[in-house]
Amino acid sequence: MDPAGSLDPKQLKAAFKAFKKRLKLTRLDDESRIGNRALTGGGSSHIVAIVPPVDFSQEIWQELVRLGKLKPAGRGTFELILDD
Repeated sequence: MDPAGSLDPKQLKAAFKAFKKRLKLTRLDDESRIGNRALTGGGSSHIVAIVPPVDFSQEIWQELVRLGKLKPAGRGTFELILDD
């Protein structure tokens, strides 16, 4: 693991942006799926955690957890921490 502070802030920002985009697209895909519910027609997605994009190293995701942007959700998935 890289020493604290040695990760590029631009890379952290890009990874976080990629994570949010993948989460958004995964939720949209789930909401628009036909036939996976008793009544079709979409609805809100219950997806809260995803496997992060493989374009970035595990150290990046752990640093985003340390910074309070993400939290581990188990089995290699992460969840977005919402700012209230």
